[in-house]
Amino acid sequence: MTGLPAWLGWMTRRRAREVSLRALRAGDAEALARIHAQSFRLGWDAAEFERLIANRLTRGLVATDGPGGAPVGFILLSGVTPEMEILSIAVDRRRRGSGIGLKLVQAAFGSLAAEGYRAVFLEVEDGNAPALRLYARTGFREIGRRPGYYRDSAGMPVAALTMRRDIA
Repeated sequence: MTGLPAWLGWMTRRRAREVSLRALRAGDAEALARIHAQSFRLGWDAAEFERLIANRLTRGLVATDGPGGAPVGFILLSGVTPEMEILSIAVDRRRRGSGIGLKLVQAAFGSLAAEGYRAVFLEVEDGNAPALRLYARTGFREIGRRPGYYRDSAGMPVAALTMRRDIA
């Protein structure tokens, strides 16, 4: 046998890359801006991430490619006890579909519950199927709609869905 087929080797390598989670840090701004730009039509720049990271109300986790590795995803939240809002969650396009988003959300809920937070809110573009699947899987429910809040790539209005999940 000459070894694994190329596609099977790729799958094995992809699964073998273990993701680690760590707290958000000041030096993460550039990497988070890069990941955010891959994920949204209007990406936030590094200066915006620096501002958010410096804000005492901001919480966040960064998923890295193994311990000490490069960032491959993040979740950024802000709020005041007992409520928190997910500002953004994004995963590097090469690592999407591997459970990183789920891992980030679940870890954030654990940390928030320990800090006394009771509810998490978010806003998501209607039709963002991957995000809606993640939020449904993690227990969020729709509590409202904002018609025409976003614009799609053609400039057409798209609703924002507001969602909530209790964590206590």
